[in-house]
Amino acid sequence: MRILSERKVPFAEIRAFSVHILTASGSFLAFLGVVAAAEGRFVTMFWWLGAALLVDGIDGPIARRLKVSEVLPSWSGVMLDNIIDYVTYVLLPAFALYQSHMIGEPWSFIAAALIVISSAIYYADSGMKTDENFFSGFPVVWNMVIFSFFVIQPHGLLAMAIVIVSVILTFLPVNFLHPVRVKRLRPLNLIIFALWCLTGFYALIVSFEAPVWVETIFVLSGIYLYCVGGLLQLFPALGAKAAANRGEY
Repeated sequence: MRILSERKVPFAEIRAFSVHILTASGSFLAFLGVVAAAEGRFVTMFWWLGAALLVDGIDGPIARRLKVSEVLPSWSGVMLDNIIDYVTYVLLPAFALYQSHMIGEPWSFIAAALIVISSAIYYADSGMKTDENFFSGFPVVWNMVIFSFFVIQPHGLLAMAIVIVSVILTFLPVNFLHPVRVKRLRPLNLIIFALWCLTGFYALIVSFEAPVWVETIFVLSGIYLYCVGGLLQLFPALGAKAAANRGEY
């Protein structure tokens, strides 16, 4: 029995390390996105980015199920995940904004610089989450912001204003929604988030040539996701009773 037990340990370590490899594969998917963006193939770039985000969504549950942190305590999955997140949430979207010249020159370059620098500082903040699982400050989800720019093609001044406001909000104690983990208004938040994802997915399928009604739903749901955290911060009782009735609050 002791021999069998000792034989199981290497397999557990290999299985656990394979999860880190899965997480790290997101960096290669992001690299493919960089190549696509450099060649001006932005639709392809967002498909690669979507694949990287899919990996980001499944590696955590797998890691917890396999108890990777216990099997390989000297390897930090959190650190690895933060590195990949910075590339996919920040660096690649900022490069796409710059490469597309959407805001014009030199503003596209300045906007990209503001994004990557402010986001790097944000990732060093150990207090980025509140007790209710809100993000404190704009959570540098530039992948969502820049993707929205490609869908709706805003005027350059509006796009630059959104970038500047978001950069400033990165460092202010304003709550931003985590659509899954925040308990208040969770059913509504999930519905709105699903609408944003579905309309965005459709816009990507049609190469950002979506009809007006799709863009309208996309924009309104995006505004809700951007602003509802601050609204719930101003009104702490909003949604609290419903969450309590569900046994979540």
